[in-house]
Amino acid sequence: MRLSVLDQSVISSGSTAHTALKNTAALAQITEELGFERFWVAEHHNANGIAGTSPEVLISHIAAKTKRIKVGSGGVLLPQYSPYKVAENFKVLEALYPNRIDLGIGRSPGGSPETRLALTDGIRKSLNEFPRQVQDLQKFIVGNQQDKHTVTAYPVHESFPEMWMLGVSHRGARLAAELGLAFTFGHFIAPLNGRRAMDYYYKYFQPSVHASKPKANICTFVICADTTEKAEQMAASLDLWLLALGKGEANAEILSPEQVNRKVLSPDDKKAIKENRRRMIIGTKETVRSELLRLSELYNTEEFMVLTNVYKFEDKVRSYELLAEIDF
Repeated sequence: MRLSVLDQSVISSGSTAHTALKNTAALAQITEELGFERFWVAEHHNANGIAGTSPEVLISHIAAKTKRIKVGSGGVLLPQYSPYKVAENFKVLEALYPNRIDLGIGRSPGGSPETRLALTDGIRKSLNEFPRQVQDLQKFIVGNQQDKHTVTAYPVHESFPEMWMLGVSHRGARLAAELGLAFTFGHFIAPLNGRRAMDYYYKYFQPSVHASKPKANICTFVICADTTEKAEQMAASLDLWLLALGKGEANAEILSPEQVNRKVLSPDDKKAIKENRRRMIIGTKETVRSELLRLSELYNTEEFMVLTNVYKFEDKVRSYELLAEIDF
């Protein structure tokens, strides 16, 4: 079993974006020493509780502070951007840090309609263009300097970033398969769609210059602690954070255990929290090991991207330390 990290640079209540980003870089250094495979950063917009809005900038910072771990995006929201410019950004990163850069891309609109229009400078771009954009990005990443009639994304380097497609449905999985890309399934977003998505990915995969054989991982929330009680206390903050995001609330910071205890929850809130628990693995090393092995068999994969959004950075670090100790 290989374990990797996805970090969203979430802001804890009473803290700052500076601290959140500083903690992200520190976590990358810690998880590298613990032996994790990859460290990806997310892209979110117009959310005051998430400092990670520019993965390209953060990737460069993290790669400079680490030595071996692969660093990437989970993921760049391609429909809002030019595939050519995305290729340039990541080819610069690859030239700076050869064989360490992952280019993860997603189809998400990036937020509300108003947020998306701000990202596209007022141009109403269709999400239906995503398959064409991915193919254009593939061509720009690989490059063709021999054809003088095509535009080339520079710099040209002997290696190029590893492309991953992020998805939450069988449609995204099939597109990744047909284009010969590695695939990440977002169990932490849509846990009920995973088996079908992964079946499609393995069934329809076509080898390409980007991937000669299927390559997949699963991203899920994981909270691991020394005791079940401690894990549940940590998870309560994640419960309310997801609840706030689901409601579109302006304040989406990670609350402290004391703030969580003061919250009054409606029956609908409790129902939503129960549903969201399907997106998480919570407990001691034994519980987490059992659940990861179950999902590994269900999804036919041996790599997991672990996302741990909790109030205290020290608790987050401890969760990853415990994960690294698990014997799979």
